[in-house]
Amino acid sequence: MRRAVIAFTAFLGGLIFLLAGPAHAGPADCQGLRGTLKLQGQPVNGAKISVTTESGQPIKEVTSNAQGAWDVQVEDPGKYKVTLDASTLPQNSEIRGGNNVRTPTVFEGNCSTVLFALQPKAAAGQPPADTGQSTFWEQAAQLTFEGINLGLIIALAALGLSLIYGTTGLTNFAHGELITLGAVIAYAFNVGFGIQLIPAAILAVIVSGALGYGQDRLFWGQLRKRGTGVIAMMIISIGVAILLRNLIQFFFGAQNENFTDYNTQAGIVVGPISAAPKNFWAMGIELAVLIVVGLALMKTRTGKAARAVSDNPALAASSGINVDRVIRTIWTVGAAIAALAGIMLGVSQSLKFTMGQDILLLIFAGVTLGGLGTAFGALVGSLVVGVFIQVSTLWIPPELKSVGALAVLIIVLLFRPQGILGRRERIG
Repeated sequence: MRRAVIAFTAFLGGLIFLLAGPAHAGPADCQGLRGTLKLQGQPVNGAKISVTTESGQPIKEVTSNAQGAWDVQVEDPGKYKVTLDASTLPQNSEIRGGNNVRTPTVFEGNCSTVLFALQPKAAAGQPPADTGQSTFWEQAAQLTFEGINLGLIIALAALGLSLIYGTTGLTNFAHGELITLGAVIAYAFNVGFGIQLIPAAILAVIVSGALGYGQDRLFWGQLRKRGTGVIAMMIISIGVAILLRNLIQFFFGAQNENFTDYNTQAGIVVGPISAAPKNFWAMGIELAVLIVVGLALMKTRTGKAARAVSDNPALAASSGINVDRVIRTIWTVGAAIAALAGIMLGVSQSLKFTMGQDILLLIFAGVTLGGLGTAFGALVGSLVVGVFIQVSTLWIPPELKSVGALAVLIIVLLFRPQGILGRRERIG
């Protein structure tokens, strides 16, 4: 029964992601052009991008921000001409292939991503830096590192979702908004109150955990007492997600924002990999949290109780376990971990009110691929999804990288329906 529910959920999630997403996007995320400029994994700040109509009529000229991101909103759908001013790039960089013009098409209500691949400039008299077999493996190593970074963020978010599903059977579509909420609360402490990002993040995780506790005590727990079915609760979670997303947009705004700390850092080169120090620290923190939570589930009394409730709630209750208390603890931990995932995502990219919604489908993919209701399965499945998303851009357009990850999910589940670390279940 649970497998049928999650299969229906994955289909419904994809449908909602594709159909409902643009309808709730703010002005900074729809009907326009956007992109991110990076050189060996590091954002390029101050690059000039000009946008004109196909006939050459000027629309707007912008520069990339500290995260390398830029965006231009347009009034009418259609084909546009985007030109990157190569003279504004860092002196040691150039556009791969030499073509600095793109002609994307903007469809009504959608935002088109424009890609400019940058590479180190070859020294005079030397062959181009991006030729030869070694360059392919260097790119593969860099993309694998970025995929692990993304996969660990997805794993943090997927862990909370997996724990909640395992103990309650609820597929929570509002989990993406818990991710966004954690990042926005940290932003409020960091920017609004002037608190340094690390203590601001700790406070945000604590507040988010308290909100998760209150959410279950005042809302989801009451629905369980009324005997509300898992399908009905899943549909309710969709409504909760839409409500929270619009509330966050109302108070936070539709624009992209950044934390005040760790925006610009000199890159560290480790072999073929180049990344900012914050990325290495973030990956260490994410991996440590995942290991600690996994060990807590295996070794602590509360963790063993949670696993018992996940296996059989009625039997756990008859054995003297307070099922409601265990579920409430899981909600608290799940919301806190989701908040941490949102903060890490905000440090890695930027903050916007749809950031949780944007990765929700990947979270579902990681949970399902790793094995429903298993903590370490969420980690393994999310790492597979994250690495495949990034590495697949060696062969396919970056716009299709998420589609490729979902294709891998389908293929794996055809041969192993229970997921990588899931257990076989008797049907019938």
